[in-house]
Amino acid sequence: MTDEKQGSEQARAAAAKYEKWKENGVLLRAFFYIAGTHLFAGFVWLLFMLGEHAEK
Repeated sequence: MTDEKQGSEQARAAAAKYEKWKENGVLLRAFFYIAGTHLFAGFVWLLFMLGEHAEK
């Protein structure tokens, strides 16, 4: 019976570790999506600024 108890505790610990790993993955992915979107928006803004000040 103690072997089953240890096995279930190890399974719970492994599941918690896996969930933490998934959570960190989601946070990292969200950071890159947000940062990438801001970089793209900054690039588009830069193009508009350069186009506005260009000689015509």
